[in-house]
Amino acid sequence: MNIDRINAAHARISGAIRRTPLLSAPLLDEIAGRRVLVKPECLQLTGSFKFRGGMSAVSALPQELRARGVIAFSSGNHAQGVALAARRFGVPAVIIMPSDAPQMKIANTRAYGAQVVLYDRGREDRDELGARLSSERGLTLIRPFDEPEVIAGQGTCGLEIAEQAAELGIAEAEVLVCCGGGGLTSGIALALEAKAPGLRARPVEPEGYDDTARSLRSGTRERNRAEAGGLCDAILTPSPGQLTFPIMNRLCGPGLVVSEEDALRAMALAFAHLKLVAEPGGAVALAAALFHGTELAGDTVICTISGGNVDPQVFARALERGPG
Repeated sequence: MNIDRINAAHARISGAIRRTPLLSAPLLDEIAGRRVLVKPECLQLTGSFKFRGGMSAVSALPQELRARGVIAFSSGNHAQGVALAARRFGVPAVIIMPSDAPQMKIANTRAYGAQVVLYDRGREDRDELGARLSSERGLTLIRPFDEPEVIAGQGTCGLEIAEQAAELGIAEAEVLVCCGGGGLTSGIALALEAKAPGLRARPVEPEGYDDTARSLRSGTRERNRAEAGGLCDAILTPSPGQLTFPIMNRLCGPGLVVSEEDALRAMALAFAHLKLVAEPGGAVALAAALFHGTELAGDTVICTISGGNVDPQVFARALERGPG
């Protein structure tokens, strides 16, 4: 993985993805005690940054492999990103999703034209199911984060952050990234290393699923005890990736960990002051910026809102907190 791969991905997909802005709100700055700039990937096509990686991976496939189709495992955002990317290229897509995934994400994945295969996390082996379907149909697996072209696609978000920070005259800042397996975090970190070395990526995770933060402290890949059940479903993974962790270990600052309650409060504030809809996992970086300021350095922080695909009842829970 290097900046050349990210630049190549950008050249392939720049006409298909949205260049999301950097947003700010004076009242968020007051809460945080510093300038807060928000990169709203909830405004990306499919409602999350995952479309970048999906487009990068599908566009990089040789034509003969594309024609056979692709397969992906996902609780929702990667599913939608791959499904729409596959539809753009006329490629058959099979997405294996847990039956307890948010209903909006299941419905949207089907709406993008993918065949959704649901499985029971507690009783069925996802990998075995995927291997069987891949073998039977000759499908190419697109992993959600430990895939070079997926990481390269997510790195295009980092290219935009570097450009936008330069446009605003920002040479130094911490860039807080919602982190599951580390595809977005490592991609952004690589882009910043090359294009904006004064900006440092820091992964943010929910309590109980802080495998990356613990791994960065120990220097080895740590695992979560639980792999599902948390509110921040979009970023719950067993451990950092084999490809992503060495990048994060080399380039990222210490990980940050926020509570689910902090994520819900950040969702309410993003809606009140930026008019953005964030999902819980997509709001953890903003939560760190707003409520964990003592763990940050500098007078400016940039944070991603990585996704906005939230079921109505969960969003209602967030709004009940109010903007106070």
